[in-house]
Amino acid sequence: MRVFYKAKLVLTCAGCASVLLFVAYFTPTSIRYLEGLIPMNRCYLAPGEKLKLGNSIDASLDLWSRGDVQTCTDWGAPVIWDGMFDPDHYDQEHRRNHSSVSLTVFAVGRYLDAYLEAFLLSAERHFMVALPVTYYVFTDVPQRVPNIQLGPGRSLKVVRVQRHSRWQDISMMRMRAIADAIESQIRRYSRYVFCFDVDQVFVGRFGSEALGDSVALLHAYYYHQPQSLYTYDRNPRSRAYMETGDFYYHAAVFGGSWQTVKNMTETCYQTIMEDKENQVEALWHDESHLNKYLWLHKPSRVLSPEYCWSSDIGYRSDMHVTRLLWAKKRYDTLRITE
Repeated sequence: MRVFYKAKLVLTCAGCASVLLFVAYFTPTSIRYLEGLIPMNRCYLAPGEKLKLGNSIDASLDLWSRGDVQTCTDWGAPVIWDGMFDPDHYDQEHRRNHSSVSLTVFAVGRYLDAYLEAFLLSAERHFMVALPVTYYVFTDVPQRVPNIQLGPGRSLKVVRVQRHSRWQDISMMRMRAIADAIESQIRRYSRYVFCFDVDQVFVGRFGSEALGDSVALLHAYYYHQPQSLYTYDRNPRSRAYMETGDFYYHAAVFGGSWQTVKNMTETCYQTIMEDKENQVEALWHDESHLNKYLWLHKPSRVLSPEYCWSSDIGYRSDMHVTRLLWAKKRYDTLRITE
């Protein structure tokens, strides 16, 4: 009897261990797959009805070509997905309007050597290839910026920035640096500005269909989740505090006209500094402040997660293409203070 009890106990423990290993190994992927089955809201417009926001070219958008996703917001801005637009039409119209774009990217400390070259090379292949583009590389080590062969109408400028001891401060202080660069340089050369994290790689067209007065990006990890799970800052002492919102936006990509991006970055910088004076730090730093800004000032254009995707999420039936991918994160080594 005692032998039978021990054998039963061993089998039970083995079974529990197997279940725990299964949960630990498979649950994150399984949960993300199940999240993808949660339906998004749908565009409220009837077929043929016009968007309230967007630009004149957006009249060509086919909002009803994608019945599986949300193609417009409640305030009438388009949400850009593959299949909704004619890329050639957008490129032709933006060339006719003499559109030009500045791309800002921060490559500070070890991030420069780890990511910048791959980021720039992939941007040359995929980012706004039909339009004039100026890259603004913000770094504390200008001498280490790689020499990239650029195409016609493309140029690169290096802006020296201060190295902060904490990566959180580097992330937040970029808002001031971008606003200063727009005021001193960008406004004279480019109509639009796009701001990117450096630890990403372009893998498909990131074109003129993304341009607008105020452009935000749906965060790949949250676009199928209920709003109750969005990680807004919930601290009432922070200027980034939000009880509710529209979407959860990713600060890895944002943009718009130079006027709007200047106001956006200046406002975020001001609220970040007010938090610092009150000894408060928002949950997700500049991203929390950006989400607050975009809730109060609705974007005129929202990009789908095609425009910044993570392979770790796995399969999603609504992701027909990927245009920008997260690079492998190496926070354990890259965020060490040098």
